Amino acid sequence: MNQVVLGALFAGGLFLGILLMMQLGRYVRVRLSDKDIESTSAGLTALEGALFGLMSLILAFCFSGAGLRFDARRQLIIEEANCIGTAYLRLSLLPTQAQQDLQEKFRQYVDARLDAYRVLPDLAKAKAEIARAAAIQGEIWTRAIEASQRMDSLQVTVLVLPALNAMFDIANTRYWATQIHPPPFVFWLLGVLILIFSLLAGFDMGDGKARSWIHVVSFAVLLAITFYAIVDLEFPRLGLVQVKNFDQALVDVRNNMGAGTATIIK
Repeated sequence: MNQVVLGALFAGGLFLGILLMMQLGRYVRVRLSDKDIESTSAGLTALEGALFGLMSLILAFCFSGAGLRFDARRQLIIEEANCIGTAYLRLSLLPTQAQQDLQEKFRQYVDARLDAYRVLPDLAKAKAEIARAAAIQGEIWTRAIEASQRMDSLQVTVLVLPALNAMFDIANTRYWATQIHPPPFVFWLLGVLILIFSLLAGFDMGDGKARSWIHVVSFAVLLAITFYAIVDLEFPRLGLVQVKNFDQALVDVRNNMGAGTATIIK
């Protein structure tokens, strides 16, 4: 099933859960007598405030962290494009024959790097493309060393090999950056707090004879959307929020290499 659809179903389930908990809280409040409420009201305000504050803190922490990681992943795409472009230009320091071989390997490498993220959310295909790119890395490195040794020039070696090393390192950094997420426990805790918060909010609203459906529905919708947005930012290749527009930086580098062009699948 499409990841966007799964996310929408999850958000819808959370929305219904919030409404259910608010209704439950209101039901409990209505069932209690005024005497019961007065006898237990002392200290409840402080307790509710502490719970609401905790939920707000975790919500802000998760949203801020997800946003920072989202921006970092976009920045890494640009850095990889710059590293590949720099390394490709420095191939001109090598002998002509070596240049041609390495330039072709570079084109294959960039194609594999683009395909690795283009095929997501198919993890099997993505891992296959990452493995293909890693194999091409080894070929590029071996041929670059052989070409540098034939030139017998330390200056060329110092310029070419570190550029290749930086290009390989940023690819590895991008891969592991996609694995950085808060522990699942944090998301479960946030979901539980949202439901508890909804229960308490429904309890507080139970002292009125009529409920305001505008406020109830708005409250549920905003919390469900906020939770969905946090999860979507954490996995920017799977949902509505995407970083693939920044893949254009890699596409531009690939197109400047000639021998065919690359495009992003919208």
